[in-house]
Amino acid sequence: MSQILAGYAASATPELIARYDAIPVEDIYAPVLDLFPATPSRIADIGAGTGRDCAWLAGLGHNLLAVEPVDALRCAGMKLHDSPAIQWLEDALPALEHVPAGTRFDLLLLCAVWQHLGEEAQGPAMRRLAALTAPGGRIIMSLRHGPGAADRPVFPVRPDRTIDDARASGLQLLRRRRSESVQAENRAAGVYWTWLAFLKPA
Repeated sequence: MSQILAGYAASATPELIARYDAIPVEDIYAPVLDLFPATPSRIADIGAGTGRDCAWLAGLGHNLLAVEPVDALRCAGMKLHDSPAIQWLEDALPALEHVPAGTRFDLLLLCAVWQHLGEEAQGPAMRRLAALTAPGGRIIMSLRHGPGAADRPVFPVRPDRTIDDARASGLQLLRRRRSESVQAENRAAGVYWTWLAFLKPA
């Protein structure tokens, strides 16, 4: 994980940050957008990057916890998206040990995060995410398939294994959908995504 975080820190140039922040949120989440809360809710964005998604959600009236372990991205996000509705936290999967005890969320988002966890970390991470989900709440995540950047290694992800881990953690599958990358360079490299959404029964 330290190599991955160092890779993100090294690549966090103003140009990359601007390009990342400019990708329309509605395009990214199109396969699952209808599963987002319709009323103001407590949402955690795990691996929040520059806070692009948090800013969009805050604009819809939600309260956000932006969890981002890379200093360069987190600091850029705090400057770009200074909002009282967004609380920033330096933390990382699988433990998320700095999330305040007793905190529960109506929605947890993991966009382009899961592929950075080896299989041995995915089960504990899923259990932790389930514990942070409020009854009736949801987890939405994207699983990357295809090559990653040389300085940010990715692990193979298996949707069936992820679904099994979620079920073992008391979660129900709401959706499984394949989606092409919204970035042309990723599509050219053969990258695509599996979107998964889970419900924690009330």
